[in-house]
Amino acid sequence: MDSMNSHILGILGGLGPMSGIRFCEMLTDHTLAATDQEHINFLLSSRADTPDRTAFILGKSKENPSPVMQTEVKRLIAAGADRIVIPCNTAHYFYREIAKVSSVPVLNIIDRTADFCAFCGMRRIGVLATEGTAASGAYRSILESRGMEYLSPTKEEQATVTHIIYGEIKSGMPPHIDRLLAVADSLFAKGADTVILGCTELSLLKPMLPTDRSFTDSLEVLAACAIRSCGRETVGFDPSLTRFAATLSHKIEIHSMM
Repeated sequence: MDSMNSHILGILGGLGPMSGIRFCEMLTDHTLAATDQEHINFLLSSRADTPDRTAFILGKSKENPSPVMQTEVKRLIAAGADRIVIPCNTAHYFYREIAKVSSVPVLNIIDRTADFCAFCGMRRIGVLATEGTAASGAYRSILESRGMEYLSPTKEEQATVTHIIYGEIKSGMPPHIDRLLAVADSLFAKGADTVILGCTELSLLKPMLPTDRSFTDSLEVLAACAIRSCGRETVGFDPSLTRFAATLSHKIEIHSMM
């Protein structure tokens, strides 16, 4: 096997299922490859029955999703994965619990998205995410630690975002893009340099969003970092993300801590 293609990426998916599949598509779409053999080797675990992360974080459910995610990480490693990605922002509330059972690197979508915003010189960052991610303060703490200002929707606007994620995308219903854009416009009106799609369900809507406004897709950032961590080059991303990915070392940290 070619040494440049010797890595096996483990994908902890199913959180939700469409986002995991979209992430796999991104790997194939954006890896510079001229043959099948030059693409990234990956294993996908899509445990759709993993308990809801937001419900547990908010105390609405006593079903802790962490044990299922830990089990699947171990399963991926046992199958040969030598690095792990989790295409779900809310699941990173459990990042430390997942990382402590992993003997291989676990890329952190929130860390890397914040790094990308800093790389682009962004100063004020709006975030659209689940209630669980918002309540955890994950984006706020990591952005502020990098000298950026965190901007969040109002309570009413967050309810709109929550409905779009759970009542529309996860339910297989047509999403109301205009309502999502209204929330994003509110963040831009507050001075946001960019608005992070901080839920990978929202990443599914990226092709429908206007290109004259700055949206930072956390799933795209994770895909670029994953490709780079596997020793490959990216292709087809926005030029700023391509430049960011090119700065990353192929040797990634074992446990990136938020």
